[in-house]
Amino acid sequence: MTSISLDVPKIKNRRPANSIINALPWIGPALLLIVLVVVWPAIELIRISLTKITSAGTLEGFNGLGNYRLLFENPDLKAIAIRTVIWVLSVVSLTILISLPLAQLINQNFPGRKFVRWAMIVPWAASVVMTSIIWKWMLDLTSGEFNLTLQQLGLQNGQPVDWLRDPRYSFFVLVWIAVFVSIPFTTFVILAGLQSIPHDIVEAAQVDGASSWQVYRGIKFPLLRNSLLIATIINLINVFNSFPIIWALTRGGPGYDTDTMITFAYKMAFVEYNMGPSTALGVVNFAFIMLIVLIYLRVTKATRVQV
Repeated sequence: MTSISLDVPKIKNRRPANSIINALPWIGPALLLIVLVVVWPAIELIRISLTKITSAGTLEGFNGLGNYRLLFENPDLKAIAIRTVIWVLSVVSLTILISLPLAQLINQNFPGRKFVRWAMIVPWAASVVMTSIIWKWMLDLTSGEFNLTLQQLGLQNGQPVDWLRDPRYSFFVLVWIAVFVSIPFTTFVILAGLQSIPHDIVEAAQVDGASSWQVYRGIKFPLLRNSLLIATIINLINVFNSFPIIWALTRGGPGYDTDTMITFAYKMAFVEYNMGPSTALGVVNFAFIMLIVLIYLRVTKATRVQV
């Protein structure tokens, strides 16, 4: 008995040679915008960081790694870098921990749910500078509503607390306000993830006798991985780049006690007129952000492959 073999030609998924040229009219404007807004400023920042700059901002020629040497010799840099790490990790972790139960809450059916969702959007939709100024007014030493309320409740005796100038409290106050501003966006990202979970999976688990906690721990929480990843990465970038909250409330003071890498770079450039090390720190900050973005792209690619 003879076997008949059929040679089926393999179909290769080849991209037409002119596909990129045909796509240029559609992606060209976006690429041009990326080059003008991201690539070119980044190249200019790196170039200027290798240039000697006077306090007036005049470029005086190539300086090699001189600006970076001055930056890393700064005695305040180490403390500010450590504080920046604590700032980012504290704000992001607290935001995620608070947003998880909030998203679960507003995902339930209850009277007034629509208004609760609208109210949660307000701190995120409002200007960060405006929100920071309101908090600055509330925490004022003499006329702030917070100190007045504590005094009326009998929880504060004697001299009122200077929440924004006392180094014992100022950094923790900034962390709380940053969490307050970050919660709405994070909550709605997690809420979107909850609403994308198929109801039949949840209903099947409930029919099998799973409790609400078991459903959340075994089904909902694992399926929230992508939403949590997106919320975490975006919050890492936003919190690291956070400038208005710190600058509007404390301007990095007293001294450098509430400065982060972003506010420190601004203060060196436009308060102390120390332009060279400021541009070098700008490159370091940009490299850190790019590292976060690359990690995000790598993790999301791995997640898509697993799915």
